[in-house]
Amino acid sequence: MRTRLKPAVARTARGTRERINLRRTALRLRRLGLLVVLIALPGSLGSSAMAQTRTVPKVEEPRKIYLWEGGAPGALGSEEADKPSLTYYAPWGENISGTAVIVAPGGGYAFLASNHEGRQVANWFNALGVAAFVLTYRLGPRYHHPIELGDAQRAIRMVRARAKEFSVLPNRIGIMGFSAGGHLASTAATHFDDGNAAASDPIDRAGSRPDFTILAYAVITMKPPYAHEGSVHSLLGENPDPQLRDALSNELHVTPQTPPTFLFTTSEDTAVPPENSVQFYLALHKAGVPAELHAFEKGRHGVGLDLADPATGEWSRLLANWLRMRGLLTRP
Repeated sequence: MRTRLKPAVARTARGTRERINLRRTALRLRRLGLLVVLIALPGSLGSSAMAQTRTVPKVEEPRKIYLWEGGAPGALGSEEADKPSLTYYAPWGENISGTAVIVAPGGGYAFLASNHEGRQVANWFNALGVAAFVLTYRLGPRYHHPIELGDAQRAIRMVRARAKEFSVLPNRIGIMGFSAGGHLASTAATHFDDGNAAASDPIDRAGSRPDFTILAYAVITMKPPYAHEGSVHSLLGENPDPQLRDALSNELHVTPQTPPTFLFTTSEDTAVPPENSVQFYLALHKAGVPAELHAFEKGRHGVGLDLADPATGEWSRLLANWLRMRGLLTRP
């Protein structure tokens, strides 16, 4: 003889079966790579829960892209050091801005600090919805100017020419440089062209002017007394011609066409004196170029993001505010 459950007990049993079924469904969906969100409707906990699903956003792995697939102009060999490249870090989240930043790590034009002045910074940009490209450029003493500038210009052209592929806007491509990478970025910001419309390579048809520039404790001048002589020798060789020093002292080449620039430096920097950033800022200001300079009292050279420092570590928040103020963190 079948026992009939009381109404309250029957409701409890049904609720238990529903919860078991929901858990089984959730496990099956997780195996399919889906995120399950269980929402209990008011007053119905246990008896009528609702399951909602959405696809987990896929995070794209960093991807290396050679600047010249068939070999770089002026290459002195076929090793990795002879193959300049970009490492693409795709942004994540729902607020993808359409802005891209090419990041040039420092290292005195002799090596690349590609972790704390490259990968970490790229991940920080990604969290803001900004696409980041860490630049691996050729170095001295094996390579000298104009090879490094050619690598940076090619990087800007490539991101602009392939903007649709990277889901960025061709008029929102900036360059950021740390230390000697800052010299390379400021060189790209003061030495650029509109591209070659007749070129067979579509990348060469794109202009090389960055739309904005970010300079972190940057080498700017090649002239005493504020030049970083290690960078000078790696980039220009021993005993460079004074005219060549002038040509690559970027505070001398700012014009109204130089892109808007954010700079930060520290008073304690004894490797690259803060006068480098100050001179460039003053040249920008004189030319009427929008610019923002932060000179922190404390902080050694090469601090990177320096998120643990309550003072100098503020530079990244200040930069985010500057980008936001310029409309670069919201897709139009």
